[in-house]
Amino acid sequence: MTGPTRIWRSSLRWASTPTASPSNGAAWSQAAGNGTGFDVIAITDHIINSDCVIGRFAGYSNQTVTRGNFDEYMAQVASEAARAWERYRMLVIPGAEITKDYFREKDAAHLLLLGVSRFVSADQPWEAILSQGREQGALIVACHPHRTDHEVIDTLYFWNNREKYAHWFDAWEVANRTDLFAVVSLNNYPIIANSDFHKAKHLYSWKTLLPCEKTLDSVMACIRDNRGVAITLFRNGTSKD
Repeated sequence: MTGPTRIWRSSLRWASTPTASPSNGAAWSQAAGNGTGFDVIAITDHIINSDCVIGRFAGYSNQTVTRGNFDEYMAQVASEAARAWERYRMLVIPGAEITKDYFREKDAAHLLLLGVSRFVSADQPWEAILSQGREQGALIVACHPHRTDHEVIDTLYFWNNREKYAHWFDAWEVANRTDLFAVVSLNNYPIIANSDFHKAKHLYSWKTLLPCEKTLDSVMACIRDNRGVAITLFRNGTSKD
């Protein structure tokens, strides 16, 4: 137990580094914990498909977690989680962003596995990926499922096939960075909002408010239940400043 239930400000999608090399998670959790008042973050580096030139380039340029460095990545996240709790009383959740990038937006999709403990390859059919996530008890989230103002190629596969895949997802991103996806809330799907944090400026973005205890199990149960979950836009002034 960590004391009475409060509302925790959360951002459940942070890349540990500009690339996926597991070496600098401390810098990002320090940004979240040092004076900004974040309570819960998830470190979710990309695991990228290799069956497209985009994914092959990510592998060549060290921008993807692989089967070979996954254990090192998990160890780095665990180390940072211990430091962040001791220094900031901030919960750091281990995760991964399964990334299938293609040149056609109707084929591209990303999802989060939060609380993940074993490697899940992006070079599999989605049903296998989702099944492996569920088998290890991970929280499964559909990432930026509709059109954004920042993705070079939008990721519309899950939205266009939502009748087939909706039962797999514990939550859908209703907001990502500064984008809002009204279609998600209009369909009454369970929601969270995420920074999609890769650069310092992404700190100022949509966040999730969670009314639960500050433990991994409580956070995941709260998101799955989705009662009382809210979103807020964390800002650093306005465009007029």
